Amino acid sequence: MRIREAHPDDWSAIWPFMREIAVAGETFSWDRDIDEQRARQRWFPQPPGRTVVAVDDGRVVGTAVSGPNHEGPAAHVATASFMVDPEHAGRGAGRALGRHVLDRARADGFRAMQFNAVVETNDRAVALWRSLGMRIVATLPEAFHHPGHGYVGLHVMYQLF
Repeated sequence: MRIREAHPDDWSAIWPFMREIAVAGETFSWDRDIDEQRARQRWFPQPPGRTVVAVDDGRVVGTAVSGPNHEGPAAHVATASFMVDPEHAGRGAGRALGRHVLDRARADGFRAMQFNAVVETNDRAVALWRSLGMRIVATLPEAFHHPGHGYVGLHVMYQLF
């Protein structure tokens, strides 16, 4: 598994699984009918934001976007979002992306990482982030409308570097 900076031509590999994840509405807090242009704008931010991809056997199997969580006096805390192609779930792409993003945030001088909206029923993600040193600092009750579980909580996860 190789993690590298994303290039504009990676979009054609990212969008199909990103759309599948958004439409499912189970793990990501985007509109389920998000259009391609809006998704691309969100996923490829201007600097200091950055986008990376996980490549396995020459194929893009996951992606992450990261940058400052806020501006000004709170800009020292990073945030990130991750998507892994469901066909490749459980094969290490999420872990590789998570490690890369956390290491890069430290190297870039951020003092902490905050994940703003981890769906509490996304057990695999919660376990992964905990294993990488993130901790749940708050759960917003019924903040996410899951298509199968109804209203469930969103975890705010945090790691001070």
